[in-house]
Amino acid sequence: MFRNFLKLTLRHLLRQKGFSLINIVGLTIGLTSCILIGLFIADELSYDTFHAHADRIARVTMDYGRGTSTNQVALTGTKVGPQLKRTFPEIEDYTRTVLSSATIGFGNNTFTEKKYLYADSSFFRVFTFPLLSGDPNALHSDNNVVLTASAAKKYFGSTDIIGKTLRINDAKDYTVGAVIQDPPGNSQLQFGMVVSFNNLDASKTEDWWTANYITYLLLRDGSALGHLQQQVDAFMQTPEVRKQARLDGSDFLRYHLEPLKRVHLYSSVEGFEPNGSITYVYVLLAIATLILAIACFNYTNLAIAQSSGRTGEIGIRKVLGALRGQLFTQFTGESLLVTFIALVLSIGVAIVLLPSYNNLTGKHLLATEILQLRPLAAIVIAGILIGLLAGSYPALVLSGTKLISILRAGFRITGGHAGLRRTLIVIQFVISLFLIITTVVILQQMSYIRNRNLGLDRDHVIVLPIDYRVLNQYNALKNAVKGLPGVVSVSGSYNLPISATWGDGLNAVTDHGKVSFSITAIPADLNYLSTMNMQLLAGSDFTMADLPAN
Repeated sequence: MFRNFLKLTLRHLLRQKGFSLINIVGLTIGLTSCILIGLFIADELSYDTFHAHADRIARVTMDYGRGTSTNQVALTGTKVGPQLKRTFPEIEDYTRTVLSSATIGFGNNTFTEKKYLYADSSFFRVFTFPLLSGDPNALHSDNNVVLTASAAKKYFGSTDIIGKTLRINDAKDYTVGAVIQDPPGNSQLQFGMVVSFNNLDASKTEDWWTANYITYLLLRDGSALGHLQQQVDAFMQTPEVRKQARLDGSDFLRYHLEPLKRVHLYSSVEGFEPNGSITYVYVLLAIATLILAIACFNYTNLAIAQSSGRTGEIGIRKVLGALRGQLFTQFTGESLLVTFIALVLSIGVAIVLLPSYNNLTGKHLLATEILQLRPLAAIVIAGILIGLLAGSYPALVLSGTKLISILRAGFRITGGHAGLRRTLIVIQFVISLFLIITTVVILQQMSYIRNRNLGLDRDHVIVLPIDYRVLNQYNALKNAVKGLPGVVSVSGSYNLPISATWGDGLNAVTDHGKVSFSITAIPADLNYLSTMNMQLLAGSDFTMADLPAN
């Protein structure tokens, strides 16, 4: 019987080539969109879940305020991790991290490593990055360096490099103590190599306020995070801690413990990587649902509209004794077959479009992620549900046609069926218009962001990053660049105006007394404002008199 149903279904699809093509193309577009959006959502939801202790890891963020100003950052001082571990038994371990850049020397070759990570020796006990070779406790030695597989191949051409040395920042030779797998794309921590935190001068002292480091805690019980947060809040308000942190009056210093798996989508402060947003996940899920609804409604409308051409087939089969259930199975089977064809095509199209999709979203999604068991199973189950939802009503309409109606006047779509078609068409247009309007608004917003006057010149300023070696020859480099044809002005700064991360506290005396407040600043050279073409509202640019005495 199944073979007979399949033969009839294929025969019908081949006979109605235009109808079949429209349905297959429509469903393929809808399913392809949903697969790509689903991959993005799955990647966002899976951030940092691969760590063995992910449920027990918390990131520490800092809130602080002096006077009327308040700030929230993902950075902390060097004291937070050690002090909290000493104070609270609920904390099993901690690791402090900071991402930097370094000059790597190997033989006659010199490289710049932009993802050079300092971390405490407990780093690989807190986080799970699979070891390929070497000693898992390599960071216990200040003279060791741990490389990712890609960094090992970059510098040595192989991962079999345990015991080899690298000269870092022209200052110290490090021995390769271990090689680990590259951090996956859904990891907040992206790095090429790791050395001990003890190599930083900051590790020699514990300070609440030198907030340049991201601290992670490994808890003994992840479910106790809420209670631990209350304890930390109370601890930071004790007189002893306030005295250590030099807090006066209304000044405050607080630490928040964020579950690692919630940081990427729920945190309001960025760490190593830009955060996502759970709101965007919901929006994309809604968009995927609407696109799929359009495809299903389109199939249902066409199937009902075409049903009038199948009255002869239905009538003959009913005369020959076909039951309503058999007809329903036949027409539902046609819907499932069309959906299956569209499903196979959509997987192929999604794989072909994946590189362009990655460029658009900034992700590193792989075709193998679609072809794994769980995604494939989810896609197949979704395809079956779509086939049933899109084809069940037309199947009910066709299989429920009364023989006497066919014999008297032929089957026509009237009454409730015509009303349903009009309703589905209206819904399709409403959804389409909504998506079009939303797209136009988003494009306008993006255009506004790209073209808005930010108060500086983005089109005529070239940024030249420099490291510590070039910094020693800064003035010579500055004069050389200034002498180049077409160069009007040259200046330097600690970082770009779009990433001002330097924070400090200021004290001022006013008519109402002494005022303390926090600021975000960019240490800069002479001519900075004129080079960036920033417009002053008051005051003047830096002059030679503003330079500190040598």
